Amino acid sequence: MSLMEKQLDPLFLARSYLRRRKFDSCVDMCTKMLEKNPYDQCAWFMKAKALTELVYVDEVEADADGIAEMLMDDNSIAQVARPGTSFKKPGTSGQGTSTSQGVRPMSQSGRPVSGFVRPATQSGRPGTMEQAIKTPRTAHTARPVTSASGRFVRLGTASMLSEPDGPFINPSQLNLSKYADRPGLNKVLFDYLFYHENDIKNSLELAALATQSSKYEDWWWKQQLGKCYYRLGLFRDSEKQFQSALKQQPTVDNYLYLAKVFVKLDQPLAALDLFEKGMEVFPGEVSLIIGSARVHEGLGDLDSSVKFYKKVFQYDASCVEAIACIGTHNFYSDMPEIALRSFRRLLQMGVCNTELYNNIGLCCFFAQQYDMSLTCFERAINLASKENVQMCGIMWGTLLWVLGTQTLHTRHSRWLLSRITIMRRRTTI
Repeated sequence: MSLMEKQLDPLFLARSYLRRRKFDSCVDMCTKMLEKNPYDQCAWFMKAKALTELVYVDEVEADADGIAEMLMDDNSIAQVARPGTSFKKPGTSGQGTSTSQGVRPMSQSGRPVSGFVRPATQSGRPGTMEQAIKTPRTAHTARPVTSASGRFVRLGTASMLSEPDGPFINPSQLNLSKYADRPGLNKVLFDYLFYHENDIKNSLELAALATQSSKYEDWWWKQQLGKCYYRLGLFRDSEKQFQSALKQQPTVDNYLYLAKVFVKLDQPLAALDLFEKGMEVFPGEVSLIIGSARVHEGLGDLDSSVKFYKKVFQYDASCVEAIACIGTHNFYSDMPEIALRSFRRLLQMGVCNTELYNNIGLCCFFAQQYDMSLTCFERAINLASKENVQMCGIMWGTLLWVLGTQTLHTRHSRWLLSRITIMRRRTTI
């Protein structure tokens, strides 16, 4: 702490740390203030806010289904859905171009692989228990996720380790009806219980009491009720709360949360209609356009998906997901030169990882620019981690084999095996 910071008022300094997103410093400063005066509501408010921001996860994107959620799902409307009305049979939409698996890779659920990794899109809905167990559910491990709720439980447990003297707030000793009547503290307390402690039971109780205290006129609490019901798996109750909040106050978050419920209930057409209504209320909102593109992509309607991704460029020319998905679509449409422009745009924007250089190398290879292809694959291997070094090595070896350099291909295969062996030994140690 500098001399100038020591001369400032501790409350002002803690507020400055919170505004500049220096949450650890804000927590330390508020802890010192609470040691002097445990009833300081300003310090309590800022410490709870800083602890929440440290572990905050956007609920719109955090949606990873486990084996239990997929195979024991009793929320589907029809077991045999009509073509184009379900994510379970995405290749039967009948709209747009139907891409064969020989041209474009497919996930195990039949959905074409996109150019952007999103939660719950790696393998879709498995049909059997054996398929679900064999399918990796995350990008960093081959072990399938057993339950989506387990992830949030582990997240809440890990967040408590940051408090050496125990949790900052003990939910079991709180009088929730007392805090529900205090508008200045009830919202930050809900965020702390929901995100930091992952205490959905007390969060739901606090949201219900606060909704009654506001005489059912505060749409924010209805949205939080919907989030709690969604986390508990009560999707129909969650749908009612989000619809009530949407009627009371149309916001982008309410549209996204309600569409997320429709996707969970396997109602893609209802999600598309909702996105269209949202785009009428909020024209040019990128998140709604991307959501519609994702639903079309999940249904296998690639032409409509690309149309919405191109529409994103009218409002946000630097959207990484739109650029990557359009580049992937052009590549599998036998237009590697046009796809190369999209991936090169990502490189100019500052995206630098193994997957991007690998895609650029493939585009150069199919565009018969072999010198550039070798350079890109070399950079991809230099940036590769233990998870994707094998993929890059296979791509480079295939390129050498096609070019007819059998000696280099043999040397490269030996080098790749030694590199994988060294990484496995490091992991074991």
